[in-house]
Amino acid sequence: MRALFKEAQPGARLIDAPVPTPGPGEILVKVMATSVCGTDMHIYNWDGWAQSRFKGPMIFGHEMTGEVVQVGANVDPSLVKVGDHVSAETHLACGHCYQCRTGRKHICANLRILGVDAPGIFAEYAVIPAENAWVNDPEMPWEIASLQEPFGNAVQTVLAGPGVSSRTVLVTGCGPIGLMAIQVARASGATTIVATDVNEKRLALARGMGADVTVNPREADVVKVARDATRGNGVDVLLEFSGNQTAIRQGFGALTYGGHASMLGIPAGAIEFDLANDIVFKAATVIGISGRKMFETWYQVRELVTSGKVDLKSVISHRVPLTRFEEVFDAVNRGEAIKPVLLPQEL
Repeated sequence: MRALFKEAQPGARLIDAPVPTPGPGEILVKVMATSVCGTDMHIYNWDGWAQSRFKGPMIFGHEMTGEVVQVGANVDPSLVKVGDHVSAETHLACGHCYQCRTGRKHICANLRILGVDAPGIFAEYAVIPAENAWVNDPEMPWEIASLQEPFGNAVQTVLAGPGVSSRTVLVTGCGPIGLMAIQVARASGATTIVATDVNEKRLALARGMGADVTVNPREADVVKVARDATRGNGVDVLLEFSGNQTAIRQGFGALTYGGHASMLGIPAGAIEFDLANDIVFKAATVIGISGRKMFETWYQVRELVTSGKVDLKSVISHRVPLTRFEEVFDAVNRGEAIKPVLLPQEL
């Protein structure tokens, strides 16, 4: 089978690999669509984070959907069976640590991630644990089904804490997950949504997805614009996706006293932060978001997608065969892609 193999250097190479065999409790999936995320870009570019974290050399990638073609021993057919269309929950939890046994598998103390710690899914076939398979409606398009995993990050960020219903919201960073979050916030009853990014194309997409006000921080004062849009109060909820130190400072500057912040963006390194004024004296509530809840968030994702409350097609920028992976990764690096989808079964 064709697969993208990652070694300890920038880039990746297409290889001919054997089709994996599912072991006990595992399933073999014919991969129909995979989407590219920020983690994949770190690994592809081989930056400092990837060098310290990636457990290769191996096949990488983790956002996927496909058809089950084989099941290993001890797989309960009521859970998943041959012929099912599935997506993958990419967090591989141990099941026995304190977090797992108290209903928080998504932050397992021994967490592993497909395509980072275990062989990934940028391939024509992939093996995943049966318990990590999310069975989809067979009518759901492959490309949309492949986006449910990252969409779950957006859903968890928006709905964490008090949520956004009847609240004003600031979204910092209009990458694919930030754009998805705007749709979730709108579907969840946010009153005013302000979105920031330095990319004008992404700001235009943000407006199309429901943002009431968009701001390029290179051209305007984000804090002033956000306060003007909220009668001087500041926003009730900050949804942080950029991982950029300046954007984070602007976000907390725009947050009202007693406001809530959900933080998903990951800075490249340690950042300076005014803890006293931005959190303590503001009595702000801050929640770190790590992926999706297993599997509460997946149920929320399914309802949002199948009800038509969100349109995931709008964030897909590329649909290309796996063999043309280089043009997709290059487009992301140039800032010309939003959410690319690779199609392993196409030539």
